[in-house]
Amino acid sequence: MDERRWLAEQFEENRGHLRAVAYRMLGSLNEADDAVQEAWLRLNRSDANEIENLGGWLTTVVARVCLDILRSRASRREEPLDTAGFAEPAAPTQHRVDPEQEALLADSVGLALLVVLDRLNPAERLAFVLHDLFDLSFDEIASILDRSAESARQLASRARRRVRGTAVSPDAQPARQRELVGSFLAALRSGDVEALVAVLDPDLVVQADATSAVGSTQREVRGARNWATEAIRAARGARFAHPAMVDGAVGLVVAPKGRLFRVLRFSFSGNKIAAIEVVGDSDRLRAMEITVLETA
Repeated sequence: MDERRWLAEQFEENRGHLRAVAYRMLGSLNEADDAVQEAWLRLNRSDANEIENLGGWLTTVVARVCLDILRSRASRREEPLDTAGFAEPAAPTQHRVDPEQEALLADSVGLALLVVLDRLNPAERLAFVLHDLFDLSFDEIASILDRSAESARQLASRARRRVRGTAVSPDAQPARQRELVGSFLAALRSGDVEALVAVLDPDLVVQADATSAVGSTQREVRGARNWATEAIRAARGARFAHPAMVDGAVGLVVAPKGRLFRVLRFSFSGNKIAAIEVVGDSDRLRAMEITVLETA
């Protein structure tokens, strides 16, 4: 067997593991597959005879590629979304991955975990994923991050606290608020304006931050029916929304395949939703304590 064929077979044996690492790092199958492909290209440009541990070498390469992608992602402006918080994110220019396949993978990993990981900074995410999910040593992680092993340990510890900090018991939260938010989301998904208005205070106030309010969208809308009619029109992305605890209160997260795009924070008055704050600013999202709740 020639060396090139042997190398290809060895790579295929590691592909599943590399894809799993990349997906948990990136939360996107398209990007994960790109990272794995880049590892193959780099392997072909390298002298395989000098690689003592091929699996470890490939994992390191994939992790570094993912780190670059995460850093690039953080430096870009977020795609604009509608004031209601539910407009569907722009589709990628290439459709290599079946959306249903990716949705199933997101479910298998756990939406709650993906949402939390998406709020970590790139170094924290890498340290947590590689150490806590794939059992790499802090020395190996340190070499990827170009930091000390102690620094890598601290990054993983900080990330771990944020992940575990989201484990708030939903049973301790007001049941009526969860019921209202559930009815709110069901009305949006079904396109039922009257059902949506029924859970809103007539004097509802909806405020969107600068990231969420784009184009001709208003930063503030008053009146339940005014907002509900427009929200129903823009609710195609409501299928990405999930009930969540947001800083200890019942809210909604809009998170396609675990990528956190918007948070809706609710204020309640009696048995109605009195105010909605739509948050899309990445710094604010990252600072929030969020627990995605299980739906019945």
